[in-house]
Amino acid sequence: MIGFRFGVSVGWPGSRSEWVAKARRAEELGYDVFTVPDHLGMPAPIPSLVLAAEATERIRLGTLVLNTPFYNPVLLARDVAALDQFSGGRIELGLGAGYVKDEFDSAGIPFLGAGARIDHVEQTVRTLRKLYADPGYQPAPTRPAGPSILIAGSGNRLLRTAAQHADVVGLPGAAFTESGLMTAASADQLAERATYLHGLLGDRRDRMELNLQLWAVATPSERDTLGDRVRRWLPGFTDDQVGAAPAIMAGTPRQIADSVRECRERYGITYLTVLEPDLDTFAPVIELLK
Repeated sequence: MIGFRFGVSVGWPGSRSEWVAKARRAEELGYDVFTVPDHLGMPAPIPSLVLAAEATERIRLGTLVLNTPFYNPVLLARDVAALDQFSGGRIELGLGAGYVKDEFDSAGIPFLGAGARIDHVEQTVRTLRKLYADPGYQPAPTRPAGPSILIAGSGNRLLRTAAQHADVVGLPGAAFTESGLMTAASADQLAERATYLHGLLGDRRDRMELNLQLWAVATPSERDTLGDRVRRWLPGFTDDQVGAAPAIMAGTPRQIADSVRECRERYGITYLTVLEPDLDTFAPVIELLK
């Protein structure tokens, strides 16, 4: 059985000293992976991870996830390989198809249809694998296959791409409503996506690591304010959805640990990532599960 891993996604800007402190704090608390998102207005992923690598010793470092259509695959391969070298082989590359049209518009990058964006994700993975397999490629990553690759998404086609090419698959803890609001994925919705993915994986099912990003983690005293807190960045969540969503956990550390075990039993998820505000709240859960 695949063991649990836990990550934290850190994207709130700060000074150099604040960023270093965040990376070191995550490592001290026992997190396995320190990840950064890829959104305009937040720190640039590659240089942020270079600094995090310099400030830490053990914790792995990743993107969760890059807006892959922003990047030329050949140039991205160079940056990722150099980052992998500088970190001593601690990089995990997370890729997504991108979904925030306004960011594409601001960057002057065409926001193509979902199919074209997924094509770019697949092309990027194929390019990285091909370049890194060349013994003469420079800068060489620390292992011939290059860093582990996570692909995250919810649609059938992106999950098919992930099942074929990824080392880790990120399952959705949220979904878009018809009006375009992001809302919580229910337990049944997440189970349906996990079942679909497992069918694609076949005999690789027991070897594939599945990731889920938790939108919020709360103590018992914070239950009454949890809905308002989640809606600050995800306005589509209703109170009922907040209470039932697998990607939102509340309770004592032991109760949350039980919820994490349920994620493994029901969905096959063993790698969970919390957001930066929940860094300290979730830490006691890690102690119970490691």
